[in-house]
Amino acid sequence: MYTKEEIFKAISTVNDPEVGFNVVEMGLVYDAECNEKNEVTVTMTMSTRACPLHQMITQWVEEAVLRELPEVELAKVNLVWEPAWNISMASDEVKAQLGG
Repeated sequence: MYTKEEIFKAISTVNDPEVGFNVVEMGLVYDAECNEKNEVTVTMTMSTRACPLHQMITQWVEEAVLRELPEVELAKVNLVWEPAWNISMASDEVKAQLGG
């Protein structure tokens, strides 16, 4: 089984192409867990409900987990809208770059 930190590290290889920061730095990933069957569930959101790339980004997250964590059998994204994302959830570097 993988830890939350290991999963977050794998997901941090996925960049939001609109802003150029990874989804972890952006604060879009709320949680991640791996069960005893090495199945990973990532709970995350998008910066807006209207994000035109949300299907691509969720696919990239699933692919990153499978690529970076070789023992994972299944990766899925649980896309949520609560709590709604805002700039305060991003890392300090992202806030500085985006004026948050």
